[in-house]
Amino acid sequence: MGIIVAKFGGTSIGNGAKIKNAAQSVVNEYMKGNKIVVVVSAINKTTDEFLKIVDDAMGKTITDKQLAEVFSMGEMTSVRIFSSTVESLGVKSQYVDPYTDTWPIVTDNTFLSAKVDFKATEEKSNEIRKMVDEGIIPIVCGFLGKDESGNITTLGRGGSDITAFLLGHCLQAEGVIIVTDVGGVMSTDPNKLQTAKMLNKISVEELRDLATHGAQVLHPHALKYKDPKIDAKIIGYDHGDLSAPGTEIIGPSNNELLKSATLNSEPISVIAVVGEEILTKAGILAKITDTLAENKINICGISTGKNSITVFVNKSQSEHAHEVLHDVVVETDDLSSISLGREIAMVTVTSRDFIDTPGVIAEITEPLQKNKINIVEISSSQISVVIFVDWNDGRKAYELVKGVLK
Repeated sequence: MGIIVAKFGGTSIGNGAKIKNAAQSVVNEYMKGNKIVVVVSAINKTTDEFLKIVDDAMGKTITDKQLAEVFSMGEMTSVRIFSSTVESLGVKSQYVDPYTDTWPIVTDNTFLSAKVDFKATEEKSNEIRKMVDEGIIPIVCGFLGKDESGNITTLGRGGSDITAFLLGHCLQAEGVIIVTDVGGVMSTDPNKLQTAKMLNKISVEELRDLATHGAQVLHPHALKYKDPKIDAKIIGYDHGDLSAPGTEIIGPSNNELLKSATLNSEPISVIAVVGEEILTKAGILAKITDTLAENKINICGISTGKNSITVFVNKSQSEHAHEVLHDVVVETDDLSSISLGREIAMVTVTSRDFIDTPGVIAEITEPLQKNKINIVEISSSQISVVIFVDWNDGRKAYELVKGVLK
């Protein structure tokens, strides 16, 4: 059987009963013949309590190095209690923290948001593999790292999930299971809509966007470490069963792992629809997009202003789009005019690192500015930036942007 990495969040081990329930679920899986590696967060609110004490005692005089050591105490307590609980259930276990010789996560010395040394971590993860092969269940601190000098570091936002996905990759695990206080990923916040349903599966890309916009399931930073070849799922701790159904996390797609730039193969046409304060008029945008959809015209991009809505479509469909949208303008009192503009190029830049990179748009556009390439329009999401420039500048803009990614 392959290795399963199971990560338990702070709320899923929030008290003694929950810890016993979690430990029993691990032992049950072990008794089926599976090899298990467990990653645990700090027990619910433990870290917050430590930080309150530190703040009252020292305020802002504490150093990053000292703060990382304080942060570590919650996880180091969790692994000891969890490991002891597993052994109380009759299975050999060993806790693994940054002070043990078997510690696997090696980082640089950025104490509060450390960068993982992948090569060193892969090598050290062999120690975890040896434990598993000997029938031991390792209980590993989430969120923490250790630099080459032996100092404790932390992995920053999404740290325990990073640990789980990272170990899954290094151990070539069969699967990674994230155990949380929810049963999986919901179609929306069930506290806001009772009609919310649990999803059977979701892609890394979709989950990242959900997380970035407020869904409290996984931090988007952690999803950078999800190996596309390893199964992963999110389940609720209340099941007490690692085999319980949840939400399967698919991907990421292979091309999403790397930074990339693409140039649209054909020119894009700009169509501008104008009307006085049209953004205050309900249903105008829907009329435009619905009309294009009904005519099977794909929208490459869209932007809005106080008195205008601009859509970008492939040149091959532009005349048809212009015609059908003109009918919408004529039939709609709140719209006054439409124009079919010049041909432009669309350059799409993608990287999973964008979400955590301040100033990424400035970095991408700076070489265009230096080469006097005018940007007609720009849009961005969590992992991509789309730039529209004059068609004649498209190839040069593409090459300049590619240079930034190297």
